[in-house]
Amino acid sequence: MTGTNYTYILECADGTYYCGWTNDIDKRLRTHNAGKGGKYTRVRLPVRLVHLETFPTKEEAMAREWQIKQLRREQKEEIIRGGNQNNDYSFQ
Repeated sequence: MTGTNYTYILECADGTYYCGWTNDIDKRLRTHNAGKGGKYTRVRLPVRLVHLETFPTKEEAMAREWQIKQLRREQKEEIIRGGNQNNDYSFQ
């Protein structure tokens, strides 16, 4: 049985972005803010959720995470603002 899987973007205290995926977004946010999440976020607390996408499978969520991680900051900010619903970015 598959549940809901999420790709998310966090804004860290220093203004940088962190992208990840999970199947339990509430737990993952608590883990990040407890300093037990990704190594990147541990030293940039607190973090706040600024973007969330849902997927039926973890493979789709992981693929979207990879896509977002390839983007420039400006492109990530466009996603956060909701400006690119088709995810039609060039990954050059």
